[in-house]
Amino acid sequence: MSAVEARLADLGLTLPEVVPPLAAYQPAVRSGQYVYTAGQLPMVDGQLPVTGKVGAEVTAEEAKDLARTCALNALAAVKSVTGDLDLIGRVVKVTGFVASAADFTGQPGVLNGASELLGEVLGDKGVHARSAVGVAVLPLDAPVEVEILVELLP
Repeated sequence: MSAVEARLADLGLTLPEVVPPLAAYQPAVRSGQYVYTAGQLPMVDGQLPVTGKVGAEVTAEEAKDLARTCALNALAAVKSVTGDLDLIGRVVKVTGFVASAADFTGQPGVLNGASELLGEVLGDKGVHARSAVGVAVLPLDAPVEVEILVELLP
């Protein structure tokens, strides 16, 4: 077990299976020292635990937990192309999309779920730049979607 996966276990988490693509793309692609993940939905055992817009059908706190799940799915996608999460040198960028009710403006708080998970699991290597974007709708009516860019150790 890698040190990163041991840390996940310490947090009571396990790395899920990679979420299969919903269309014509790969869950993650390695280019040189970087791994780019596709947008990861908060799938758990192949299902979305909740759907709808944040600030309407989904609370900000629920969405924050879903963003955490997205980040865990993103780590699984990274492992699918590297074979070992201990190769992560740092998370460079996190981009998150929040399906938002018209008056919802708490996208940064929602994306803290993903950012905080990456920090808990990777420590200083999990500190990153980030964008939090409100959108009208996401695939499968998911409330949140997260993609990450990681730089691998040389």
